[in-house]
Amino acid sequence: MSLRSQVWSKVQRNKSRHSQEAGAAMFQGLRIRLTLWYCGVLGVALVLFGVALYFGTQYFLLTPIASDAAGHALVHQNQWYTNSASQACPAMGQQGQFGGPPGQGFQRPEQVACFDQNGNLLAGQNTSSFPSVFLNNSLAKTALQTGQPASDIVDAGGSTGQIYRYALVVPNQTGNGNAGVVVIGESVQPQEAALSLLLKLLLGIGGVALLGAGVGGLFLANRALEPTRRAWSNQQRFIADASHELRTPLTLLRADAEVLLRGRERLDTEDAALLEDIVVESNRMARLSNNLLTLARLDNTALHREHEVVNLVELAQRGARRVQALADQNGITLQVEGIGTPYVIGDPLLLEQALLVLLDNAMKYSYSGGRVLVRAKAKDELALLEVSDNGVGIDAEHLQHLGERFYRVDKARSREAGGTGLGLSIARSIAITHGGSLSFSSVPGQGTTVTLALPLAYETHSDDREEEESVRITSLPKQTFYTE
Repeated sequence: MSLRSQVWSKVQRNKSRHSQEAGAAMFQGLRIRLTLWYCGVLGVALVLFGVALYFGTQYFLLTPIASDAAGHALVHQNQWYTNSASQACPAMGQQGQFGGPPGQGFQRPEQVACFDQNGNLLAGQNTSSFPSVFLNNSLAKTALQTGQPASDIVDAGGSTGQIYRYALVVPNQTGNGNAGVVVIGESVQPQEAALSLLLKLLLGIGGVALLGAGVGGLFLANRALEPTRRAWSNQQRFIADASHELRTPLTLLRADAEVLLRGRERLDTEDAALLEDIVVESNRMARLSNNLLTLARLDNTALHREHEVVNLVELAQRGARRVQALADQNGITLQVEGIGTPYVIGDPLLLEQALLVLLDNAMKYSYSGGRVLVRAKAKDELALLEVSDNGVGIDAEHLQHLGERFYRVDKARSREAGGTGLGLSIARSIAITHGGSLSFSSVPGQGTTVTLALPLAYETHSDDREEEESVRITSLPKQTFYTE
């Protein structure tokens, strides 16, 4: 794909992203979180219900079998006492697979195997029809070691399937040691098949239920958020309209006060001071109105914006020239570094406004004689625009709140400097509008670095100069600059 095609495809993706409704990203996140909470609560309820149902069914299906096997074992234990081991284990040439003692009233067929006091299978038993896994002496040894009944479930495979085994120790009538062990086996294949089917049904129905809950949750969350979305849109429209309508009377108020101040010599000293206050406050109100209008327009992502390829190094140099007069006034050294030539796709006016916000804040909180560095570079498919200063720095507790509207670290100093707490909010909104982010790092007393990260369009390196260039911005003609 050619470079022109790559740039054009990114422009189209940006236009598609910005064609969404106002506040779409915020409401999309709310919809997803509400749906996840709904699905999570329903999922926990389904898991609890499924576990209770499965183990309850298992109990009711297998408990009768365990009781029946224990009853069989007692019968054979008594036969061992009254007769002999050959009578206790009728399988010794008399019984086939799953045949029960006659006349005992048991409803389930059984398998019987007898083991001696060492856990070895008694000789003479007809075991040809018994599964080898049933004749394993591990359960008999466990019962002999503990002196208590033992049970397990083994898989005989084939048509026999799962077998429940119950081992009962037969003590010697003399009271010394054990005579042997009677092991009863009963097929639980139908019960295990029923439990397996129940588990599959629970998993299948639970999965379908969660999928339905996700779709229904999205629908319900969307319906629930509809009033909030309308209120948000109305609020943004009101802020934009109010800010726009305030601009004219504020301009007229400031102009009238400035006209009156031209005849300062005819005014009382107190009247002149009041007029100066009117000019200052009207300027501050005008900046606040402009910032609110800018934020309202940035929030309205349905607004059409022109995007083009922007050279971040040139953008950094233009921004530095615009604030050079302020830097000279405060005795601050301003530098621009370009590492490579990163390009981004975006609105150059908005990006320059974001840079001016960062530069203005860096100089407000820098000491006289300090240094502000603007660095443009590319890293990991991102174009980075960093503004660093060696000023007062910011405590860690404030970093997470930077970019919130009307949030100011030092409210008294911000107000004295004419700040409204909206500058970084505008810069962050511009970054988000361009698919990027704004991050902060600071060490109190050493300075702050603000990084504007944007998707990289492409990067070039000049052959006739070093890859890393450092441009010192010296004295420039005084120009207007952006203030928060």
